[in-house]
Parts: sequence; structure tokens; C-alpha cells
Amino acid sequence: MRIEKIKSYNDLITWQKGIELVKEVYKATQSFPKEEIYGLTSQIRRSAVSIPSNIAEGHARNTTGEFIQFLGIAKGSLAELDTQIIIAAELGFISEQQKNLLREKITEINRLTNGLIKSLRN
Repeated sequence: MRIEKIKSYNDLITWQKGIELVKEVYKATQSFPKEEIYGLTSQIRRSAVSIPSNIAEGHARNTTGEFIQFLGIAKGSLAELDTQIIIAAELGFISEQQKNLLREKITEINRLTNGLIKSLRN
């Protein structure tokens, strides 16, 4: 799949799922302690927003190689977010159910992003 065949990043399922994940993260972090607003809450939200943002930015670049590079950055943000979700659960800021839901979404987006990278390389 060539980058020019993808008309808009909005058409990418991985980007769409990334936006859904951001909304879920914002809902989950609303109940975090107020003293965490500049700590874990902010960190988790930034990581989540970074995922679809890097997919969009990569698509806007001029080459397939740059797009793949930005997809790699998005994958890094997925790993960062996954770690932060585990920490939030360990601290009792989110329930086990919330943790599992968010981690399932992270895993799905990671799988989709891997598939996109593979198709772009071929």
C-alpha cells in the first residue's frame, strides 16, 4: 500500500480507534485525584492524544518512510500509555475493569498499526 493510496488519515481504522481511545482515556481520568492533574492525569492524556496525532502527522509527510517512522512513534506512545494505565490501576485510580478495557483497546490499535506498517513496507 502506497501512502498516496490513503486519501486521508481519517480513513485509517487505526486513527479512528485512536480517537476512540482518547475519549475513553479522558473519561477514565476524570475521577483521578485533583493533585494528579499535572502528574499522571496529564501524562496519560498526552500519551493517548499522541497516538492519533502521530498517525495523522505521519500521513501528512511526503514519504512512506516518514509515515512509517511516525507510526513507530505512535507505537511508542501506545507502550507508554499501557504502562501508565497499569500504574493508575496499581494506585487505585482506575478499576480493574477500566484497566482491562483500555489495555484491550491499546492492544487492538497496536495490532492495526503493525498491519499498516507491514502493508506500507510491501
